[in-house]
Amino acid sequence: MTGSRQRRTDTLRQAARRKSEAKTKAAEAAIRALVKRGEPTTFQSVQREAGVSHAFLYGNADLRGRIERLRGQARPKPSPPDGAGGDNTIIQALTSQITHLKKQHRDKNAALRAALEQAHGENLELRRELARLGGNPQPSTKS
Repeated sequence: MTGSRQRRTDTLRQAARRKSEAKTKAAEAAIRALVKRGEPTTFQSVQREAGVSHAFLYGNADLRGRIERLRGQARPKPSPPDGAGGDNTIIQALTSQITHLKKQHRDKNAALRAALEQAHGENLELRRELARLGGNPQPSTKS
């Protein structure tokens, strides 16, 4: 790699790191503001308040854990059943479990979509770079 290219790469990495740090700070400030105002702390509310994407929040393990913890604290705990509704208790437990699994599925799906979007962007960049360097951007179909 040439020195010029290395400098450009380093500059891009530094810019991406600064952008990520700025988004993290904005999300943290949004969480503090929501807690201070007594509003529910959810991924959607933090996204709106901080102006960051859901994918960014889900992809950042620290922010994700903090939002999930605060969101769990804000939910009222269901009152214990009277004991007469044994079937009802099972239904509630299974419904809760299904809801939790659906949420996990949505979260993983969002993270995978974000990763795919990033991979598509990187792929496009590499194709453009290859075309600029005079390579053949299309794969060979000859056997």
